[in-house]
Amino acid sequence: MELQDYLLVLKKNWVVLLVATLIGGALGYTYSALATPTYAASAKVFVSTSGASSAAELQQGNTFTQQRVKTYADLVKTAAVLQPTIDALGIDTSVQRLRSNVSATAPLNTTVIDVSVTNTDPVFAASLATATANELISVVEDIETTDAAGGSPVSLTVVQEAEIPSSPASPNTTLNVALGLLLGAALGLAIALLRHALDTRIRNERDLEHVTERPVIGGIVFDPKAKERPLVLHADPRSPRAESFRTLRTNLQFLDAGKRHRSFVLTSALPSEGKSTTASNLAIALADAGARVLLVGADLRKPKMANYMGVEGGVGLTDVLVGRAALEDATQRWGRTSLHLLPAGTIPPNPSELLGSTTMSDLIEDLQQQYDVVLYDAPPLLPVTDAAVLARLVGGSILIVSAGRTRRQQVEAALDSLDNVGAPLSGLVLTMLPVKGPDAYGYGRYGYAYAETASKK
Repeated sequence: MELQDYLLVLKKNWVVLLVATLIGGALGYTYSALATPTYAASAKVFVSTSGASSAAELQQGNTFTQQRVKTYADLVKTAAVLQPTIDALGIDTSVQRLRSNVSATAPLNTTVIDVSVTNTDPVFAASLATATANELISVVEDIETTDAAGGSPVSLTVVQEAEIPSSPASPNTTLNVALGLLLGAALGLAIALLRHALDTRIRNERDLEHVTERPVIGGIVFDPKAKERPLVLHADPRSPRAESFRTLRTNLQFLDAGKRHRSFVLTSALPSEGKSTTASNLAIALADAGARVLLVGADLRKPKMANYMGVEGGVGLTDVLVGRAALEDATQRWGRTSLHLLPAGTIPPNPSELLGSTTMSDLIEDLQQQYDVVLYDAPPLLPVTDAAVLARLVGGSILIVSAGRTRRQQVEAALDSLDNVGAPLSGLVLTMLPVKGPDAYGYGRYGYAYAETASKK
């Protein structure tokens, strides 16, 4: 994944990221609110040597105390210190339980011991810290006294008694909320990346680039009224969807520019991907540009072209192929335009055999001679083989892919169907593209701007 892909994932899943981050922060705050506050109190003990009569002896004594002070700090958690502390304070607890609340540290290169105590009672924490420091002094002096007459070579003094803390040391609400927000954001990002990895639907042109190297020659923006007005170029020529078909027409004119006669099979991987509406509107767009166009209803299983174009479909391609009607009689001119229609005709019991027959091959040659562009509205590739058989004879095909619906595996399977019969793929067209959001199609945004500008004039 490139940086652009990560940014796209963030744009698509910003709600997930926001919700996860807020939940993490809320959990951190809830933990802080429910946790029992604990207080920390600390007493300081200074360690020094006695009996130094010169600067050299003083230096040696200082070095000695720095070496021993870590050992003295470790004595704080021993029963020799804690049991007298319990007896002095008269508290009902054990050395083992008290040990978990008491600690001692010796800062580096110092002769000071910090005796710290944490407890839910701030007053008790301060009293316990001071009492523990005093008992530590007694224990160390007893241990270091080897000569009753000479006394201990070290001297420990409480230089700062523990003060009663005014605020709890934990929980740290600010820190817990910050950690919750951070962990929530990390979890949200992980969920977003997982969703992206598991989502195999084709959503934009970049997704198609990972499937095939064939060009994307157009993108048709989503129109919620597409079922009500399938022929948008006729019903609403200034709409963004109509502008998308004009862009597709322009790109299609550059495909196989060296060929005088151009024919294309329009198909898709699955049904309901906008194949028939794309074929119908593209045919109208080409005719508007002055080309002599024939739109053939080659879907002999569930034909829709005649219904979309508003013509009689009882006689058509199948009747021509079986010899029941002449091509001139089955072909209809659409209004006063240069667009002609050849509906599917009677639904046959053997569509694949008819479309792959020698008669169909000869008809394709005749149609190429009579028209500038011939478009074949064929059935989807995965359910049946009709489109692959027809594409091999025609010599050019356009695969329609529904954005946000068709999956990569389905597109790959459709491409394999064409490759298996040696049918060339001229390009792909993305349909039902959103006009807003991270996957918005550029031409759709231009179309809206164009329509708004035109409406203001």
